[in-house]
Amino acid sequence: MITEKYPYQELKKKSFEGSRKYVTPDGHKLPSVTTILSATASEEKKAALQNWRKRVGYAKAQEITTEAAGRGTRMHKWLENYVLSDTGDMGQYGSNPYSKQSHIMAQEIIDKGLVNCQEFWGTEVSLYFPQIYAGTTDLVGLHNGDEAIMDHKQTNRPKKREWIDDYFIQLAAYADAHNELYGTNIKKGVVFMCSKDFEYQEFVVEGNEFDKYHQQWLKKLEEYYTKYI
Repeated sequence: MITEKYPYQELKKKSFEGSRKYVTPDGHKLPSVTTILSATASEEKKAALQNWRKRVGYAKAQEITTEAAGRGTRMHKWLENYVLSDTGDMGQYGSNPYSKQSHIMAQEIIDKGLVNCQEFWGTEVSLYFPQIYAGTTDLVGLHNGDEAIMDHKQTNRPKKREWIDDYFIQLAAYADAHNELYGTNIKKGVVFMCSKDFEYQEFVVEGNEFDKYHQQWLKKLEEYYTKYI
């Protein structure tokens, strides 16, 4: 159930010059956090992705990516239903096996992750740093008593912490935008992750580590606006 603490507004997304951008209330058209991270990814990361596509085959890579995206979308929808429900009920999945899989993944996140959230202030929250960037975070609220930006992630297989730096940078970017818009001082991010085989993982970034990722985000912003704008 949502505690309406801040006046969140949904931002529209439109295509401009071949790219999707968020349109803010003041009329600015801003790139998304994920667009900036993709554009400024290291050559090593770009090469690793390309090598994976070659190794498995481009058609198979697209199949895997599409399946994962669909699974993630369904899982997010179940979690959104849970957060918005007064009864804490996600709804029923019926006989669809893909929906059932996503439902079970969402339940893992609820039982092992969201159970530690004392308040939900918003789900699928649109955020922006005026005139610079925008994006949508899955959840904002209290996690173990701390103000936090939180994201739900599905994965084909469990992840090691060192593989998901971009997730932490993303959380820092959303926190910075939230702090700017609403006068908060959020310095904690949480990733709730579940694999397609129902293995739950949780990654918390705070303190000096959070500050480190915030600095990395600022460097990415500088690179993006220097090279691509």
